[in-house]
Amino acid sequence: MDFPCLWLGLLLPLVAALDFNYHRQEGMEAFLKTVAQNYSSVTHLHSIGKSVKGRNLWVLVVGRFPKEHRIGIPEFKYVANMHGDETVGRELLLHLIDYLVTSDGKDPEITNLINSTRIHIMPSMNPDGFEAVKKPDCYYSIGRENYNQYDLNRNFPDAFEYNNVSRQPETVAVMKWLKTETFVLSANLHGGALVASYPFDNGVQATGALYSRSLTPDDDVFQYLAHTYASRNPNMKKGDECKNKMNFP
Repeated sequence: MDFPCLWLGLLLPLVAALDFNYHRQEGMEAFLKTVAQNYSSVTHLHSIGKSVKGRNLWVLVVGRFPKEHRIGIPEFKYVANMHGDETVGRELLLHLIDYLVTSDGKDPEITNLINSTRIHIMPSMNPDGFEAVKKPDCYYSIGRENYNQYDLNRNFPDAFEYNNVSRQPETVAVMKWLKTETFVLSANLHGGALVASYPFDNGVQATGALYSRSLTPDDDVFQYLAHTYASRNPNMKKGDECKNKMNFP
């Protein structure tokens, strides 16, 4: 009878992996804290601030030196759930965390990534909005904005236009965070449309880029990354769109 019990014990960590469900704030926090505790040598969990309702804006850092910058180790960040009702990105980043820490030392590619990059992962920039969502879909719904009803995606300073909207706590926290790290690249995960966009989305009439592409010095890099991502997504490659597609402003 001892033999089957031994195998059950060995298999238990595998079946206890992150489940494929939406995780509310309490569940997300529990998962992040468990990862930080169980994989303390390659992770560092910290809050960069609070939402309007006082919820922590968690960031989990994954890397061989998770608590400090090292020369020659680039800093990369992922942010998701900026719109509270765009929920898939939040879950993708939680599963990315799970995949990274459980593959370290087993998968050579992931091990090399953790050795050579410091990855900052913020699963939810808008936890208040997420908690307000009742039924996510491709249309605007309750929870898209933060608790104060501000669209956080349009709450940052703009490169070409004066944006005088009231800065929200979540936005201010991210802006301060950006000043504390030397990020070289980042990705922001949204939902509701199939598109890989990159800077800049707007321009000024004087440059002739008001209604067309406004190039950055790194345009070749952005184009390469966008094409690489889109070409490996079957639906994006075929040009498929969300069934309930709307023209997002």
